[in-house]
Amino acid sequence: MNRALAFTVAVLTCSPLSAQAQDTSMSFFVTSANPGRGGDLGGLAGADAYCNSLAMASGSTGKTWRAYLSTDTENARDRIGNGPWYNAKGEKIADDVASLHSDNNNLSKQSALNEKGEVIPGRGDSPNRHDILTGSKPDGTAAPETCGNWTMGGAEGAAIVGHSDRTGLDDSDAAKSWNSSHSTRGGCSNEAFKGTGGDGLFYCFASN
Repeated sequence: MNRALAFTVAVLTCSPLSAQAQDTSMSFFVTSANPGRGGDLGGLAGADAYCNSLAMASGSTGKTWRAYLSTDTENARDRIGNGPWYNAKGEKIADDVASLHSDNNNLSKQSALNEKGEVIPGRGDSPNRHDILTGSKPDGTAAPETCGNWTMGGAEGAAIVGHSDRTGLDDSDAAKSWNSSHSTRGGCSNEAFKGTGGDGLFYCFASN
């Protein structure tokens, strides 16, 4: 190998861009469980902390995790960094925020895995857990229903959810939406979430 070629290889090998392109470790997951208080996640700070604790328990290190949740003052799409994001099996979910909120993302029942690399049960499974809390519109901006900005876990309130398996009662865009399918019914408790096919789960993204 001549000197010029050796230098080029060394630069490419050591460059941050090359290292970033090769990093396909987990940077996206669906929570495997609700923290225990339904829609009361302790606000965004509590939800972020829960994402980080699940990631650490799964062996993920060196990443800052943010919950994909909107509130009156924050949009979910603005909280999660720039991408790209990969699931626990190293499969790319999306390149960036724009592709995540387009038809070009790779979210499906097979790829929207929890932090343990497990599939989230969806429509047709028992129990169905595909309702994922987001409080968001399809473009990732805030919707009115957010369980009181993620501080309500009882019989009051509601939250917009998406379908992690991209499957619903019909073939509408809403039924196939990963982040904005419908509102919960009967409050913000775990029991209410289960009534429409959910378990109080939410999406977590690495923001760095």
